[in-house]
Amino acid sequence: MAFDFSPTNEQLGIISMVRRFVAKEVVPVRSYYDEAEEFPWPVIKKMAEIGILCMSGPEEIGGYAWDNLTRCMVMEELAKGCGGIAATPMANILASEPLEIAGNDEQKKWWFSGLCQNGELGAFCVTEPNAGSDVSGVSTSARKDGQYYILNGTKCFISNGSVASKYVVLATLDKNKGARGLTFFLVDREWDGVSIGKKEKKMGNRAADTSEVIFTGVKVPQNFRLGEEGGGFKIAMQSFNVSRPVIGAMAVGISLFALETARAYAKQRHQFGTSIANMQAIQFMLAEMDMQIEAARLLYQKAAWLLDSGKDVIRNSAMAKCFGADMAQQVTSNAVQILGGYGYMREYPLEKAMRDAKLLQIVEGTSQIQKMIIARELLK
Repeated sequence: MAFDFSPTNEQLGIISMVRRFVAKEVVPVRSYYDEAEEFPWPVIKKMAEIGILCMSGPEEIGGYAWDNLTRCMVMEELAKGCGGIAATPMANILASEPLEIAGNDEQKKWWFSGLCQNGELGAFCVTEPNAGSDVSGVSTSARKDGQYYILNGTKCFISNGSVASKYVVLATLDKNKGARGLTFFLVDREWDGVSIGKKEKKMGNRAADTSEVIFTGVKVPQNFRLGEEGGGFKIAMQSFNVSRPVIGAMAVGISLFALETARAYAKQRHQFGTSIANMQAIQFMLAEMDMQIEAARLLYQKAAWLLDSGKDVIRNSAMAKCFGADMAQQVTSNAVQILGGYGYMREYPLEKAMRDAKLLQIVEGTSQIQKMIIARELLK
């Protein structure tokens, strides 16, 4: 297969626009929102205005039918500015994917008109206290009652949980059926029985909203069931195949910020009568970081290209996410090491990048789960 990841003129224009946005709207406020642990509504509203809050959906209802590679490139730039702020449009991408896979025209209009036209947020409600990596362990229940389904359960660690207007919720119609009993439902924040629980206080990504979402006797009309009964597990796995290269792209963005910060510091920091950039130990660290970032970028680009080409992507998607996330944790740690005491201080943004990077090894399937997926595909 021949790969060509050279950006088109359209992609170059989009990336240039996003870089200007990040420099003007994200970089000046990233430390404030991280320290305050406050959701950055002013930044999010400006994202909506320029079309990077909702990067999917039918064009006829205001969506942006960008390909996967373009979305990944945009997310790399956003994450380079701030991993926490970038997590909000990332959550919109993940929450929208089940609609792209299984939504009918009426459902897509309901969902994307809010997200793409009105700047609303969506949330992907799958994780529960006892169902994280094991999606089939979901216990939130859906009981059919006439023309409705009745939802009961609690979702935890939900990105955009308390700020979303719309939810896509995975529930079980029959716990005894395991994965075959799972079904997705679309839920409006304003419906009776929907409430917000605990807002999480996190190590990193503090500008992102992460909350419990509680469903208590929520009546979901039958036409708000997404796909067929029992089809939820397959939809969830297909959604992750699309979102995992985006996580890989975010890892590259955070790591690139760390590398550029460490490189600039090494060139101006003098010890023992010379710039530390002249010391082989530092040069080797910088070279290793550069190689790892380049490898991670190629992995997410290939996975996105495979998606856009309609080819099987399970293995490559897991590789892009796993390698990228592990790489970001190592690169940000090494960048902090190069800055020494300054890197450890909260006065400088580098320690924030290291905290933000850690989540990428956990969210949407841990690095260990990704290795299990890769091995399973390898051994088929």
